[in-house]
Amino acid sequence: MTRAGFVAGNWKMYGNLVQNQELLAAIVLGIPSLQNASCAVCVPYPYLAQAQSVLKGTHVAWGGQNISQHHQGAYTGEVSAGMLTDFGCRYVIVGHSERRTLYGEDNQMVAEKFHSAQEQSLVPILCVGETLAQREANETEQVIARQLDAVIGLVGVNAIKQSVIAYEPVWAIGTGETATPQQAQDVHAFVRNRIAAHNSEIAADIQIVYGGSVKANNASELFAMPDIDGGLIGGASLVAAEFISICFAAQS
Repeated sequence: MTRAGFVAGNWKMYGNLVQNQELLAAIVLGIPSLQNASCAVCVPYPYLAQAQSVLKGTHVAWGGQNISQHHQGAYTGEVSAGMLTDFGCRYVIVGHSERRTLYGEDNQMVAEKFHSAQEQSLVPILCVGETLAQREANETEQVIARQLDAVIGLVGVNAIKQSVIAYEPVWAIGTGETATPQQAQDVHAFVRNRIAAHNSEIAADIQIVYGGSVKANNASELFAMPDIDGGLIGGASLVAAEFISICFAAQS
């Protein structure tokens, strides 16, 4: 079985109305269709209406970069999963390393956000990954196992099949450093095997994408690995030509 490829752009805290319009229009024009692959952009909250307006009816989906684990309430500044669905979002990123590192999101909170997303029929893009110190201490697999197990422990393995998993080595995000294709493949295989211990069919089907300084010039080599099904793209998703090239590299 050949899994479909998937590429998601994570704009982080970049963009404005004028730049976004130009970028989205160029992406729509550049990706009229994909063969056995799909793509999405995850934009800052204020630009969800703009993304919806430009992307509706195209081959490009859209989503949020984070959600609250709560459905509603006195949580000033937070955004719920239901609010994202009001803007036609299909995807939402949960557990990005920047959320874990800068805002103290632990594995349990990420699991709760994953659950909240699915309750509103959003597809969570679950980020897992290790820091440089953890890799150098040979703790990569233990760290990722804890991150995965927290989600599976809360929602069960069957819920995993309605998600995307993104392996993002923290040491390769925004640094220009990239895991070698084999380094990335080894971790992707570990993630798939970890899920297979619960359910082999779900493990075989789930899309596991790589996030860590993916560019147009390295995407094809990374995506050629047997367990790498696409990418979660940061800086390169802000450059239309780069993002389009990466999306086409995910075709199979």
